[in-house]
Amino acid sequence: MNSKQLERMKDGKGFIAALDQSGGSTPKALKGYGISENEYHSEEEMYDLVQAMRSRIIQSKSFTSEHILAAILFEKTMDRKIDDMYTGDYLWNKKGIVPILKVDKGLAEQKDGVQMMKPMPDLDSLLERAKKRNIFGTKMRSVIHEANATSIKKIVEQQFQIGKTIAAAGFVPILEPEVDIHSASKKEAEKILISEIENQLKKLDESVKIMLKVSIPTVAGAYSNLMKDSHIVRIVALSGGYSRQEADSLLEQNSKLIASFSRALLSDLSVKQTPEEFDATLATAISEIYKASV
Repeated sequence: MNSKQLERMKDGKGFIAALDQSGGSTPKALKGYGISENEYHSEEEMYDLVQAMRSRIIQSKSFTSEHILAAILFEKTMDRKIDDMYTGDYLWNKKGIVPILKVDKGLAEQKDGVQMMKPMPDLDSLLERAKKRNIFGTKMRSVIHEANATSIKKIVEQQFQIGKTIAAAGFVPILEPEVDIHSASKKEAEKILISEIENQLKKLDESVKIMLKVSIPTVAGAYSNLMKDSHIVRIVALSGGYSRQEADSLLEQNSKLIASFSRALLSDLSVKQTPEEFDATLATAISEIYKASV
């Protein structure tokens, strides 16, 4: 684990840029960027286009360590290069931004009010590759749709079980038990979730460090007590389907909770923009999200 990166993630001012759209979410991300599905004819072409989009973002003069602490990468992005450097090395060595890797394989079908993570049979080999690519941490997502206490306990247990494996391999895992912002029982689900996280934190060895990525809570400040736990490096929030303005407004109500936005960061960018227009649009989004985070 890189001590400078750990210090930055724990105490730095800024937010995390989520650039990890994958699988089924990639066509949606490209469509939002102005590239329709009929403009590519294979999975490889699709990933070439999304790599070009991500490279454009990362290389932008607006994308700097002044406002951005870290960037979450998709596996294929980690293995590709920007200016002859692997993406993680480019982020840290050229930009001073910490590289983080999405490691989950997507969501299982909804059952009993939640979506668990699919099995990760290749996790050990992926972590070995991530180590060679100088990745600092990981991220993995599951989703809670209803305040089902038994199911939420299973979600948290799965996150922590895999998180401990990742931490033992030398990374700081981001556990992401998202609560659907459209859930009719969101407030109740978050209360159960926090209680289950507290239970799991009590069982961790003192040396284990983790991060949490959560939906912006219904009750402002709901995660404040968890932030005091010695295992917690940082708690960050996803935009979850809110517009940037909505997400920023809600985030501002939660002291020390910082953004880890994807759609809310990228929503106004377009492949058709000139370099000047692209940089200016990205700068506006980054500035607004930074202000809400600090």
